[in-house]
Amino acid sequence: MEGTNRPPGSPCATADPHPNPGDPSAVVESVRPLVVRYCRARIGRRGSSFASADHVAGQVCLAVLAALPTHHDRPFLALLHGIASREVAPHVPSPQETPAPQGEPTERMAALLRVLPERHREIVVLRVAVGLSVEETATAVGSTPGAVRLAQHQALARLREDLGAAPLR
Repeated sequence: MEGTNRPPGSPCATADPHPNPGDPSAVVESVRPLVVRYCRARIGRRGSSFASADHVAGQVCLAVLAALPTHHDRPFLALLHGIASREVAPHVPSPQETPAPQGEPTERMAALLRVLPERHREIVVLRVAVGLSVEETATAVGSTPGAVRLAQHQALARLREDLGAAPLR
């Protein structure tokens, strides 16, 4: 992210904010772990495999490579998120396709996330599943860190309410 020091443990610590379009393998190596986590969190498993999510992650990486030569007007994480969210959208199961929260943790999480508004769901996925910092998430979704914190708080409060958990004080 431009102008921000990333903590060494951040998953974006190795993602180059200004990737060199002349080195496609370095670009893919830098973004693929983030993209795979994002796709798996949004699409989930089909049967017992993440094959569909991994296939979409490959499509996202190819689309990022195609967009790099013309990307100059916005931060790289915003470009990456925009491409990933567009590529993932047709593959996200509808609420009718999602079973009630039971079974494997990823299936349960996907079912729970579907109760959230789209923007809150994106922020929770980027913060929790992908592991972006508040600042990185704000850059990716074109918002401010304060708005990301508020949306995350509202989303988690809604999830706690839906799960019947006691509110945090």
